[in-house]
Amino acid sequence: MRVAEIRSKFLEFFRENGHEVVPSGPVVPHEDPTLLFANAGMNQFKSVFTGEEKRDCPRAASAQKCIRAGGKHNDLENVGYTARHLTFFEMLGNFSFGDYFKKEACLLAWKLVTDDLGLDTERLWISVFEEDDEARDIWRDEVGVSADRIVGFGEKDNFWSMGDVGPCGPCSEIYFDRGEENACGPDCVLGVCDCDRWLEIWNLVFMQYEQQPDGSRKALPSPSIDTGMGLERITMILQGKDTVFETDLLAGIIDQVAVVTGAKQTSGVEGTPHRVIADHLRTLCFAIADGAFPSNEDRGYVLRRILRRASRYGYKLGMEKPFIYKLVPYLVGEMGDAYPELRSHQDLIVKLIQSEEKQFLSTLRTGITRFDDEVSKLEGEGSTFPADAAFFLHDSCGFPIDLTEQMGREVGIEVDRSGFEKLMDEQRTRSRAGSKSTEAVPVSKREFDRVASDLPPTVFEGYSALECEGELLALQVGSETGKLQVVLDRTPFYAESGGQVGDSGSIEGDGFRLAVDDCQRSGGGVFFHDVTVQEGDLESIRKGAGVHSVVDGIRRSEIIRNHTATHLLHAALRQVVGEHVLQKGSRVAPDRLRFDVSHYEKIDRQQLLEIEGIVQDWVLRDVEVLTHPDTPIAEAKAMGAMALFGEKYGDRVRVVEIPEFSLELCGGVHCQRTGEIGPFIIVSEGSVSSGVRRIEALTGTGSAERTRADEDLVHHLSQFLKVAREDVRDRIESLVEENRNLRSGKGRVEQTDYLAQLDGGHGERWTAGDAEVVTAAWESATVDDLLEVADALKRRAGVRAFILATSADDGVRFVIGTSGEVPRGVVHCGEVAKQGAGILGGGGGGKPEMAQAGGKEVEKLPEALEAMAKTLQESFSAVDQG
Repeated sequence: MRVAEIRSKFLEFFRENGHEVVPSGPVVPHEDPTLLFANAGMNQFKSVFTGEEKRDCPRAASAQKCIRAGGKHNDLENVGYTARHLTFFEMLGNFSFGDYFKKEACLLAWKLVTDDLGLDTERLWISVFEEDDEARDIWRDEVGVSADRIVGFGEKDNFWSMGDVGPCGPCSEIYFDRGEENACGPDCVLGVCDCDRWLEIWNLVFMQYEQQPDGSRKALPSPSIDTGMGLERITMILQGKDTVFETDLLAGIIDQVAVVTGAKQTSGVEGTPHRVIADHLRTLCFAIADGAFPSNEDRGYVLRRILRRASRYGYKLGMEKPFIYKLVPYLVGEMGDAYPELRSHQDLIVKLIQSEEKQFLSTLRTGITRFDDEVSKLEGEGSTFPADAAFFLHDSCGFPIDLTEQMGREVGIEVDRSGFEKLMDEQRTRSRAGSKSTEAVPVSKREFDRVASDLPPTVFEGYSALECEGELLALQVGSETGKLQVVLDRTPFYAESGGQVGDSGSIEGDGFRLAVDDCQRSGGGVFFHDVTVQEGDLESIRKGAGVHSVVDGIRRSEIIRNHTATHLLHAALRQVVGEHVLQKGSRVAPDRLRFDVSHYEKIDRQQLLEIEGIVQDWVLRDVEVLTHPDTPIAEAKAMGAMALFGEKYGDRVRVVEIPEFSLELCGGVHCQRTGEIGPFIIVSEGSVSSGVRRIEALTGTGSAERTRADEDLVHHLSQFLKVAREDVRDRIESLVEENRNLRSGKGRVEQTDYLAQLDGGHGERWTAGDAEVVTAAWESATVDDLLEVADALKRRAGVRAFILATSADDGVRFVIGTSGEVPRGVVHCGEVAKQGAGILGGGGGGKPEMAQAGGKEVEKLPEALEAMAKTLQESFSAVDQG
């Protein structure tokens, strides 16, 4: 049987036994921040096992796509070296939600593997949790397994949990004995050794408890069943193969690896690169299709490690150019029918993998050379690879530490991991230097959080009213800040959350008037209002006083215009750029909106214009913005409402809908109709970090004011250049060309207006809070040209740092500077210049506000620019956090 037939046979068996066959959940659990990736078939049923969700059918079966490459369940280091381990695999499973329990689960499993799949009963062994006598009796007395083939294991092996928290329980496993020829020795015994003789094919978890954060366990509402059988492992047995990599699907991918790389597949250790690449290809494709991008954080970092690991193995096969992306169409052809999301996201997967490969390969050769140089200095096997060299590979060459450790294992040496971690901690400390984040938390807030823990949640009236009556429940004066904060029993003030800033306005009581500057909330839902006393004194502001609260309506209107616009923008981005675009953060303020999304490359000008047009079209339609304020979470998901990853949602949620266009979970305040947004314009697009882009836009009066300013600028240029408005562009281009010709008369063959190129979109722009980092490189510019551009950038308004570079065959020169609005001490251009020069194999330096440097290694210019830009971003971010 081929893998597709086995998958189908499993699902059909359980369908015939009263189970509802459900599709695989996403391998990226966006709504569950406790998991990096789906690691078991039961993940999508987590809320059913805990009793939070009810299902019409109490039995289910699925083929779930899984990744085990991080967190509690991590098989990454074993891939390619054992017969059975994979980072991506399909888990066949059947589930009972309080319907049947241990006896029925064991009987069904035995019938399937022996009758329908035809496995030899004499080669099947059973393990049980050593304290679970009930399971042992069922296997022996009900199923008929010989007692000498039932073994008991401890909690480490036979007590299953999804993670640090969540459903858990004792388990029982079915093992296939692959024969003495696969044994590790004469004393090879199930449970004693972990060799390839004993292949676990099915795990039956008897779900009885829920693991709590404090380590305790509470009984689930009703005992349930969760089973998992690895599709690749059972296929290996049924096809009579020695490893999962010889099964039809993986063998086909390995053949394609051989075709693309030109390196013939071999057995043993020499065949490891092909096996690793085949496995990692599947992991990358399925994760990207479900919305995860390689990055430097969380699951994105796991993907980056996996891709770089595969790329390094490709390098061992002689591949010095991107190649993994070329394997994607084959995988899609093989698995696209079972998982159509691969087909719909194929172009995205190809582009993203190719981009990541290209980025890593630019430094791979340098890293491997450095690694080999360090190894040559050691005394051979058993030596320790130095921590500073491992840190260099990580920081300058993009080598994840586990990749360096893997390379070390291949030559018999260990990496000084503790020393490496110490250097990493020192780097983190340096990046936080200048940050006052711990001091910036107002003493009053810390004190008030303690007070708020004894108060009931605040009743929020602000969805339907801008003013209301209430009672003052508590007040607190910060001992160091002198700032006053108050809590009311009910309030119209929105407390900052979900990206929407807090409201401002006033609170009046008998003998006092307070100006509300901001509104925040505690974890328990208590709103605390930052206020300034305008009338009265502290004695008149007493607990129990009746108050009248009024929100600044004009400011609230500006905020909600921008908030509703973010929902339109999100939907338009997914329509134009792709459905992989997901919100990664937002800031909804009265003056503008800032929206961060997952995307792997610059969103070009034409796309931005199209997105802007779509949003404006929905504004002009003036459709009603619907809210569903008390919706069960399961119903909201069934409606298709989008949730923000990392946000915690309760059993009931608020859904905001723009009919036929946008549907999101959102607790914020919105316009009643889209027409209230007014004019909408996108004013900037740039990179926040790898895989995340930031868009800033204006609405309402802010957009109108920006448009008027632009019109005034064009009018001024028209008057200054003495040409009609529609001729301004042609006149400026003509003047630039004249200037270029004049400059060429000074002995140059051709001169370029580099500042105009920069303003026209050349280079890259990064954001860090309210600051901007600009990087640009040219091949023909002189240092004088760079200094002219630098002078212009220093004079411009705004908080900005810039890196301008020029390269030729004989080396690279670059200039680093900051605008006049950058406070002293935030950035030291001379130190950043030394960092870049070090990567380029050169030298240089300068003052805190201006520096020059260079080097000979031209091919490392992209790496140097990225490293320096990152340092500048961290410097700005540290101050912004403070």
